[in-house]
Amino acid sequence: MRIVIKVGSHVLTEDGSIAKERMLGLISLIAELKSNTYEVILVSSGAVAAGFTQLPLERSSVANRQALAAIGQPFLLKMYQEKFAQFDLLCSQVLLSADVFESDKHVTHAKVAIDTLLENNVVPIINENDTVSIEELVFGDNDRLSAHVAHSFDASLLVILSDIDALYDKDPNRYEDAKRRVIVTSISEEELNAEYSPNNAFATGGIVTKLQSADFLMKHGREMFLASGFDLSDVKHFLIDKKHIGGTLFTA
Repeated sequence: MRIVIKVGSHVLTEDGSIAKERMLGLISLIAELKSNTYEVILVSSGAVAAGFTQLPLERSSVANRQALAAIGQPFLLKMYQEKFAQFDLLCSQVLLSADVFESDKHVTHAKVAIDTLLENNVVPIINENDTVSIEELVFGDNDRLSAHVAHSFDASLLVILSDIDALYDKDPNRYEDAKRRVIVTSISEEELNAEYSPNNAFATGGIVTKLQSADFLMKHGREMFLASGFDLSDVKHFLIDKKHIGGTLFTA
């Protein structure tokens, strides 16, 4: 089974630096999934945050964020390489821009590369090419990119690991009686068009971009699972034990 795992900036960063223990936990999960016959594509945010650890430029400027991404992307990949090596796994970097998915020819070429990496037991790590693509820096935090990756590269499921551990019927940070929505089969226009609500200095999305991603996949006959990236027990239960204990499954 081929899946895409997307990890957000808030999960990968802590106090202005890369959260190394959480990164190691993610890689340990991927290694375990691969031993359970999953093919795993990783979509990783964090380039801007990684760049900031090396050169603390002011982040509200798009030009500065592009520069930070250029600095941070190789630094982030090096960290991934070192941690994947602990599990005797190779990883690879694949930088994509949004216009790749507007061309069937470009999608086909990219899919050949992804298929070849997976066939050779290599974990593709995908990020948007932030240095030349500004839309992701302003809006998506890779949520929508990961949905297109899942669809275009034939994954049956997108797993988003976030600071948001599930979809609730109201904001759980404000309402104690908020209830988790376990399975979602449709998303309203109001939910899809709500204002963005990033929760972190490096994050640019929020629940809205996750709902937009889920809606896109559901319309294309695929599924999405939203769970915590801080505590990986829910995603492990869901993928390895086949038990839906926490998190939200979006399925048509």
